[in-house]
Amino acid sequence: MSLETKPKKETDVDTYKLPWVEKYRPRVLDDVVGNNEAIERLTAIAKSGNMPNLILTGSPGIGKTTSIHCLARALIGESQLKNALLELNASDERGIDVVRSRIKQFAMKKVSLPAGITKIVILDEADSMTPGAQQALRRIMEIYSNTTRFALACNLSSKIIEPIQSRCAIMRFGKLRDEEVLKRLIVIAKKENVKYTSEGLNALLFSADGDMRQAINNLQSTWLSLPDDRDRLVTADGVFKVCDSPHPQVVMKIIGFCNVHQFDDAAKELKMLYSSGYSAIDIITTFFRVVRDFGVFNNGGGYGAGGDNSGANSSMMTISEGKKLDYLREIGITHMRVVEGVQTLIQLNGLISKLCKIGM
Repeated sequence: MSLETKPKKETDVDTYKLPWVEKYRPRVLDDVVGNNEAIERLTAIAKSGNMPNLILTGSPGIGKTTSIHCLARALIGESQLKNALLELNASDERGIDVVRSRIKQFAMKKVSLPAGITKIVILDEADSMTPGAQQALRRIMEIYSNTTRFALACNLSSKIIEPIQSRCAIMRFGKLRDEEVLKRLIVIAKKENVKYTSEGLNALLFSADGDMRQAINNLQSTWLSLPDDRDRLVTADGVFKVCDSPHPQVVMKIIGFCNVHQFDDAAKELKMLYSSGYSAIDIITTFFRVVRDFGVFNNGGGYGAGGDNSGANSSMMTISEGKKLDYLREIGITHMRVVEGVQTLIQLNGLISKLCKIGM
């Protein structure tokens, strides 16, 4: 039987069908990317075997839930995970009734574990729990502290009530650096035989903005959207097409015109971008990222040929640090208005008119 027609084992088929973000999810703490200080603290907890109640806070896709699972696997062991680990995420109903029933019943359940090891309850997106449920949880954390420990993952720790915060060790996770995300993307690309360009990888980093989960999903989506032939290649244009976001080179061209006070040319490019169907929030977000990372574009970190800047002179492509801060202030004010609902072309034209006036 040839290799092409030889059936895979059942486990191989399951692994083959997994999304890459799950297929390459770290299973031990040493494999988690970034946030080294937090991972070192979790590693020390795993070695001591004495886990306190934890709150892991930070933006999405940076490894909070993955780190908790790795810690639980190190403490409890793979064989006991089903019996000694309870996980509730944002898709579950987590009102006061769930806390009083499922969580309390799990805390009361007797499980044979090594001395000093406790059961673990993982509450993902804990900041979406109702205040009443959090109050009920606070009491359960007190009563069953000898047998059960809690790990809460959330985006905003301020939405967790103070009585729970005082009972937990808070670990703050920051966005991943581009170098850290890039390293993992290259590893996955090699294992999946994905061919790419450097501009394509830069585009993935730009679109993800420190979110490892989004970067991996965008890589897989871009690769699977390409025709299956020898010339299959992940490029910047392919990434932005799949992500359906404005091309940063086009936005940089608009900013370049604003930098030399050419409002008509900037407005013409902006109208073309807006007419392409992109929402005002997508455009203003790309404006912010491009201005923030403006030096990357000028130092060999291009994002493909989506915007032809061949006619741009050096004065268009030079922004001082002071002017960059002024640009970011105006973009931030416009972003606030767009989020509040004023998502019109006039609002965006008002932004570029203010950018053109800066430095005149």
